Amino acid sequence: MSDQPSGANSRPETPPPSEDAAGSDGALKAGDAGKSGAAVPPEDAVRSASGAGHDTASDAPGGEGTTAAQVPGQEGTAAQEPVRAPAAVPPQNTGPYVPVVPAYLQAPPPPADPWRRRAQEQKPSALSRLRPSVPPPIRAATLWAVLATALLSALLLGDGLGPNLLMVAAPAALAAFFAAQAAGRRLRPWTAVWAVGGLALLAVPALRDAGWPTFLAVVSALALGSLALHGSRTWPGVLLGSAGLFTSVAAGLRWGWRGVRDRADDSGGRVRTAVRSTVVALVLLVVFGALFASADAAFADLLGSLTPDVSVGDSPWRVFLFVLGLAGALATAYSAAAPVRWDSITVRPGPARSRVEWALPLIVLNLLFAAFITLQLAVLLGGYDKVLDETGLTPAAYARQGFWQLLWATVLTLLVIALALRWAPRSGPRDRTLVRGVLGVLCVLTLVVVASALRRMDLYVDAFGLTRLRISVAAVELWLGVVLVLILAAGVFGAKLLPRAVAVSAAAGVLAFGLISPDGLIAEQSVQRYRSDKTIDVLYLRDLSADAVPALDTLPEPLRSCALERIQRDLETSDTPWYASSWGEARARDILKDHAAEGRGSECYELGGHDSEREGYEEEDSYDPY
Repeated sequence: MSDQPSGANSRPETPPPSEDAAGSDGALKAGDAGKSGAAVPPEDAVRSASGAGHDTASDAPGGEGTTAAQVPGQEGTAAQEPVRAPAAVPPQNTGPYVPVVPAYLQAPPPPADPWRRRAQEQKPSALSRLRPSVPPPIRAATLWAVLATALLSALLLGDGLGPNLLMVAAPAALAAFFAAQAAGRRLRPWTAVWAVGGLALLAVPALRDAGWPTFLAVVSALALGSLALHGSRTWPGVLLGSAGLFTSVAAGLRWGWRGVRDRADDSGGRVRTAVRSTVVALVLLVVFGALFASADAAFADLLGSLTPDVSVGDSPWRVFLFVLGLAGALATAYSAAAPVRWDSITVRPGPARSRVEWALPLIVLNLLFAAFITLQLAVLLGGYDKVLDETGLTPAAYARQGFWQLLWATVLTLLVIALALRWAPRSGPRDRTLVRGVLGVLCVLTLVVVASALRRMDLYVDAFGLTRLRISVAAVELWLGVVLVLILAAGVFGAKLLPRAVAVSAAAGVLAFGLISPDGLIAEQSVQRYRSDKTIDVLYLRDLSADAVPALDTLPEPLRSCALERIQRDLETSDTPWYASSWGEARARDILKDHAAEGRGSECYELGGHDSEREGYEEEDSYDPY
């Protein structure tokens, strides 16, 4: 009997009896344990005995591990002697008994997944650290705006660039607005500045026919749109944020696909209803539109001018434009919902140099600039005669000889200023005063160099006329002068707004460059030079865009026809719809429709060009049409 386990050990699911239970109902008999016949593993017996605490009497009769309440013939003793119960025993009779499986019968653990371990050990990318926020699920309004952008891109952008860019950009801007609203972002003043500036730049293709101002305007509009989405304000933020939209293309596509998939699973029959309604509306438009067009020729012309011309032959091109518009709109919306914080990238300043080590090279450079400017003042103010007396060169040769050097001198000066600020001494107010004084003098002297370069270009244009290259580099030099003025202002009022101010000045310069119509300005200057009894390069003028037609239309014959013949032929052969035609092209069509250019043939090669200079190359002995 003493070899049998105790009742407390044979029934682990039964809680140990309390004092009241032992006194009223009696204790378990050792024979009851033998009748149960339950095999209890030794681990459970040890666990049960240890859980009994003070109820176990190791020196009681009946064997080791027998409780006082279980000794035969001593039932009353258990009731009289106080027995402490455990402080808190969880209920153990809430379920069936589950035996413990031995270790050798247990299934081995599954092998570790090396791919999952590699994914867990992989550190987050730099881009994920810069994009801390997770965008909310894409809204239905955002999806519809993205779809409208993709459809308009496929239907309108395949025929050229014009007002259609604004039509495509409008729903893309709405998609970004809806996504930002869902993410809880608010419209800030600088965000409005970037957004309005980007839309204004897209007006250049709608106004001008020339391709090069259009290209500059479109690239600048993309940069301003990216800045509006990311909200950058530091130098790394402005430089990287202007191209940050491209980092959201892949993530935006995945985000949009998850939104479409979730809505397709949740909507049930609503998707099928929307598809059926759209198909029925399209069928009705096609059927009744065809009937009305066949009934009235005027309505047919109006419908033909408003409807995009889509053919089977350009289907791959349309599909590509659809995908491009879809990816661009999703990237725009994703950036608005979860922008990359490019401002988190910080460039640490270099080690501060001592005052003498830092200031001595810059002071020497300032003295060199001052000596050069002193010698240039007479030339800047003297004109042609002074140039001939001092150098022995013609004004054009003198201007061409130094303009490019002065342009590079301006660019390198800006680089010197950036490096000097990086290693400038910064231990106290005296160091700040020294830095501002030395760099301020350098900026002022560089502004004089900019004026000298522009004066040289003015001499060059006065001698040989204006060209696309000359007006472009003059505009760049003028913008560099504006940057120098902004640096001077930052030295006085603080450099907090300097990065954004430089970006605004660049965008404003591109916008102004497109609005003044460079091709039209070149044509006007050439006509004025001809009226001043100077040579005119007709062979160069006829390669201009339709923006030059109003100025070239004022030339006398046969110069007028020679200058407009090629432009007129290009306009007649092009079948550009209204949404891809600029205002300059439409105006040129109206002018040439009222007064068409006459074909002159080889007669045009005898007019002008022999004594002219195009794109900076002199032609002395022979005429080079290229």
